Amino acid sequence: MSRILRTPAEFTAEDHKIALRIAESALTVDGVERLTDIRAWFTARASLDIARVNRIPFAEMDRWGTDPRTGDLRHDSGRFFSIEGLAVEVPQGPVPRWTQPIVNQPEIGILGFLVQEFNGVLHFLVQAKNEPGNATGVQLSPTVQATRSNYTGVHGGAKVPYLGYFRDPDRHRIIADVLQSEQGSWFYQKRNRNIVIEVDEEIPLLDGFRWLTLGQLHRFLAEDDVVNMDARTVLSCLPFSAEDLTGALPSAGEGLPAAVLRSASPEQGARHTTAEILRWVTDARTSNEVRTRRMPLRDIDGWTRTADAIEHDDRLFFRVIAVRVETGHREVTGWTQPMIEPIGVGVIAFVVTRFDGVLHALVQARVEPGYLDVVELAPTAQWTPSNYTRLPAAAAPRFAGEILTARPEQVLFEATLSEEGGRFHRALNRYTIIELDPARGAALDTGPAHRWLALHQLVDLLRHSHYVNVQGRSLVACLHTLSGARDRP
Repeated sequence: MSRILRTPAEFTAEDHKIALRIAESALTVDGVERLTDIRAWFTARASLDIARVNRIPFAEMDRWGTDPRTGDLRHDSGRFFSIEGLAVEVPQGPVPRWTQPIVNQPEIGILGFLVQEFNGVLHFLVQAKNEPGNATGVQLSPTVQATRSNYTGVHGGAKVPYLGYFRDPDRHRIIADVLQSEQGSWFYQKRNRNIVIEVDEEIPLLDGFRWLTLGQLHRFLAEDDVVNMDARTVLSCLPFSAEDLTGALPSAGEGLPAAVLRSASPEQGARHTTAEILRWVTDARTSNEVRTRRMPLRDIDGWTRTADAIEHDDRLFFRVIAVRVETGHREVTGWTQPMIEPIGVGVIAFVVTRFDGVLHALVQARVEPGYLDVVELAPTAQWTPSNYTRLPAAAAPRFAGEILTARPEQVLFEATLSEEGGRFHRALNRYTIIELDPARGAALDTGPAHRWLALHQLVDLLRHSHYVNVQGRSLVACLHTLSGARDRP
């Protein structure tokens, strides 16, 4: 028998109102423009905004060079980012120590959506944008996604559209505003400001931008490689949680959508109290010892540098490459840069089940060397299968069997999505949500590194920094799409 713990919900009338507006937007498929018209616009942008990206030797990069003392790859301005070495010790891990290249980008960027109400429904100002690392070209992006170096004009290019709203957000209504991490295996302590601002004034609609409902964004998110990572992480931070969402939104129906809305309603309870979850995270952060040390890139072990790549001696994990980019639809029309190129397509999955009709996701307390605070909550499993051919058996992710052998009727969500295309070249992962029947879920031995969380608990943690990793945030956004899955029981 499942155990659901109920705790008093502390939500104001304003919290309830914004959660209802978010939910109503999620259930709206045709907004100021019909979904079919948005598709036509996106197709036209994809055929127009084409970037030419070619690999080049490191020596051909312009304004980038190799530090003669350390071997690090740096921009001559000292800004943007650098590729350095990192020494890692995780004594309790299956691989207790290693060295690797890592992206060091200490400046904080802005990832932000402007939202506005049209015909009583919240709409999100979305940009169709091509990044050099995108596998399929143009993707749906936030209103603004910009590093500090970009929006302060270090590149010498045009100004970032709509940036002023995010540089002075207090003039408007802030719906979400939080610093969140990036990939802890590829970035060293990287953070971005994830922010959603509601504006009442008329906003000029610039070329390449459109107003979409959350329901329209959710439809695109369920398709391969359309909604980019920056959009997904900001959408995950929406305060999509309030009391009695199912009662307030009977149009969601029953079955899976109702289970998602109950999961977003705190009075429905959860498998563990939030206090228990916070103690579990604190225990994981104190019991896992992780030591990292930045080091010269030229001194890392097990990696070989050639004229055009830095790659692992076993040809696993990822490689560092250099590219030349030419495009007519960016603040700068051409540049060169180094990038991380992963080896293989990864699998990123939530295993979910329903306890007393409330959807729960199985979350992992995961250690990665680039995290600011040792451990963040991650999907049930995230791994690239090809990387495990030469790792010890103990390194294999738990619950991989349930994920890889899931029957079609268990798959609630599945799409191949890109990671951030500004630093990572064709970084693709298969994002999936697998449902276990309640008896199987209740009997599952989760072990010390996993816990069942309701959606409202994830939403609450996402109001704070460094609790849910970027892959987990993408899957939270994918979970939100299930609130409109009316064809699922």
